[in-house]
Amino acid sequence: MRVEIWSDIACPWCYVGKARFEKALDAFPHRDQVEVVHRSFELDPGRAKDDVQPVLAMLTKKYGMSEAQAQSGEENLGAQAAAEGLDYRTRDRDHGNTFDMHRLLHFAKEHGRQDELIQILYRANFAEERSLFAEGDERLVELAAEAGLDAEAARAVLADPARYADEVRADEREAAELGANGVPFFVLDRAYGVSGAQPAEVFTQALTQAWGARSPLKLIDDDGAQACGPDGCAVPQQ
Repeated sequence: MRVEIWSDIACPWCYVGKARFEKALDAFPHRDQVEVVHRSFELDPGRAKDDVQPVLAMLTKKYGMSEAQAQSGEENLGAQAAAEGLDYRTRDRDHGNTFDMHRLLHFAKEHGRQDELIQILYRANFAEERSLFAEGDERLVELAAEAGLDAEAARAVLADPARYADEVRADEREAAELGANGVPFFVLDRAYGVSGAQPAEVFTQALTQAWGARSPLKLIDDDGAQACGPDGCAVPQQ
């Protein structure tokens, strides 16, 4: 079974939702038969690469709330994250464009390190003092290397804006086609969707239901026609 997760590194509920999903997945009896793929979704696709601002300033401008309201929301998110065993800095974080991070995640997928990289990027954005956005490409190269990727190869990806750009845009178009207008958005075997950072119990129910709905292959013709198998090939008889 395949689970696809549309998310953005700048999304705190994606950070929390991933932890809740993984809690359900770890306890799922068929865990070893579930493939998880991370898909791209930008919350702020129009933001320039060098446009970095404090999270509170972004929230007050985007949602028209007071700074006190924005800070209260951050405190609430911090409590939600802590309940899942996650570190979360409720003050002095910043916000910026995540397109290059999504390109790197597609590069990481090709090398089997996608989940490692996305978790490191989440940690860097939500838990560490150093900015994920203000230090430029070298910060991303450093984190890619921490995820087990070749640093020079990661640097080459970041230096070429066209690398994996089509893959990111394809993910975003697909999200729109599936009706996802927010993240996190989980799609199980292209049959079931779960929107938002639901409790682990909801993910458990979704995994169980999706697994149970998997249909065994129905053969159109099983009359013993000639075929090859582990024991050799059928020899036509005269």
